[in-house]
Amino acid sequence: MPSNPEATVLAAMIPPAIVEKIRALIPRYPSPRAVTLPALHLVHEHFRCVPHRAMAEIAALLDITPAEVSDTMSFYGFFPQAPIGDVRVWVCRSISCMLRGGDEMLDHACRSLGIEPGQTTQDGKLTVEFAECLGICDYAPAALADDGRVFGPLDESSTEAMLNELKQGPRELF
Repeated sequence: MPSNPEATVLAAMIPPAIVEKIRALIPRYPSPRAVTLPALHLVHEHFRCVPHRAMAEIAALLDITPAEVSDTMSFYGFFPQAPIGDVRVWVCRSISCMLRGGDEMLDHACRSLGIEPGQTTQDGKLTVEFAECLGICDYAPAALADDGRVFGPLDESSTEAMLNELKQGPRELF
């Protein structure tokens, strides 16, 4: 056992600036627990994922259990625990999109990139996932990038154009 027990404590994973942003949100919400989702967004924005250690740190900051943070993460499904590509894109497979070829466009995109749904290209540029519903049925079959770009209606040609555009990197949000 080390002579200094505190030497075995891991350094904080979440940078102090992000911790301060999370703390600054607490007074704006009815309870610290209500800050869970915004805190997850802040951590995800910084790391492009929410590592297990970061979940525990969020829980400690908000005085809730890590299981409560995990519940929120799993409910929304937008917070991976492993790093994702520079751009993340969801191809919709809701009934509207599926009837218009959404599953085929997801398969085409993944085949074109040499990955499976949920995986990231070897160069780390693009993660392709499916979504149950993106709420953009008028673009069916549709896709949505995590920087807000909407694509559709998709066919093989427009799916290739989408992938080429997304490989260029994220669009500036502001």
